[in-house]
Formats: sequence, structure tokens, C-alpha cells
Amino acid sequence: MSARNITILTGVSLITCIVQRGNADAIIKAAQEAGAQGATINFAKGTGIRERMGILGVAVEVDKEVIQVIVSTEQQELIFEQMYLAGKLDTPGMGIMYSTPLDKAATYIPPELIEKLS
Repeated sequence: MSARNITILTGVSLITCIVQRGNADAIIKAAQEAGAQGATINFAKGTGIRERMGILGVAVEVDKEVIQVIVSTEQQELIFEQMYLAGKLDTPGMGIMYSTPLDKAATYIPPELIEKLS
């Protein structure tokens, strides 16, 4: 049986961006150009004050894309800013974005990269 090790990453944050469906590609491209290694996209339904319509004021569900990117704390500000600008989040109704510090994360990292960083 081979030995298995967990490589723990510290100093990382999760950037979450929720936007109207169809806007994720430009945001992910901007994140990658700013240094992000990848992203996860989920589809969701959301409601808000802008979606209220009809005689009874019933909320209409709207399709959303939820983008999640894990970045180092050193890259966080730049990537956050580029994602915000690419998503035009300074426009009302375009979406919301927030950052969450992560205590630790784990994934496969090639041994040669670990040696290089050590």
C-alpha cells in the first residue's frame, strides 16, 4: 500500500460571485487572466426585489450562475477587482460578489511543484 499525504494549503480565500445566467464566461476569463487557476460554476435560482411582478406581487424565479474561485491571499484583491469589473457589478441588478477567508484547503499538488515552492 502506498503512503498517502495530504497537502494543506493555507493563506487562501474563496471568491464567490453570483450573476445573471450567461455572464459567467467573461468573469472567469478575467479571473484567469489575473492569475486564478480555475473556477467552479453552479447554476441556481434566485429572487429579489427586481423580480417582483404581477397582480399579487409574486416573486418570479430567475436563473443565476454562481462562480467560485479559490485564490491565494496575495492574489485576492487583484482577482476580486478584475472579476467585479468584468461582471459589471457596479451596475444595479448585475449581481453580488464576496470573499471568504479559508482556514485550510487540500488538493493534489504535483511533487515537483511542492519542491519548487519549499
